[in-house]
Amino acid sequence: MSDQVRLRDVEPVDLEEFFAQEHDPEAVRRSKFPPREREAFMTHWTTKVLGDPTNFVQAVTVDGEVAGNVVAWWDEERRFIGYWLGKQYWGRGIGTRALALFLEREKARPLHADPFVGNTGSVRLLEKHGFRRTETVRYGEHEHILLVLDGHPA
Repeated sequence: MSDQVRLRDVEPVDLEEFFAQEHDPEAVRRSKFPPREREAFMTHWTTKVLGDPTNFVQAVTVDGEVAGNVVAWWDEERRFIGYWLGKQYWGRGIGTRALALFLEREKARPLHADPFVGNTGSVRLLEKHGFRRTETVRYGEHEHILLVLDGHPA
């Protein structure tokens, strides 16, 4: 396996893989993101994610197989970025390559991200790409780190 990482537009069939990835117990534990029931997940993705033309949404593929997704969206005046990779793709540099490709295409700056404080892999990934810690925020009982990428892509 060559681990060739590419980005492409999300296709409807990709949502099945994204749904399965969101329900992986280890991913839920690391992200502190509660998985949605199937109907809520599909509705969210078709209306709020793919249905919002201001979002930039890309599927991550590895050797042609769907590995996850990267999304940029507006939350009021702030542009956020989020991503999700299937567990079998963790620790192989795939997130690093996928995020680099995404940041070349997503031109808005500043960009914000807010991973769970205990998701050290995600925090390191963002910092590797120039995001800097600005503050800690709480979502319910969970503490998250707000990171910001200023400037423009190289």
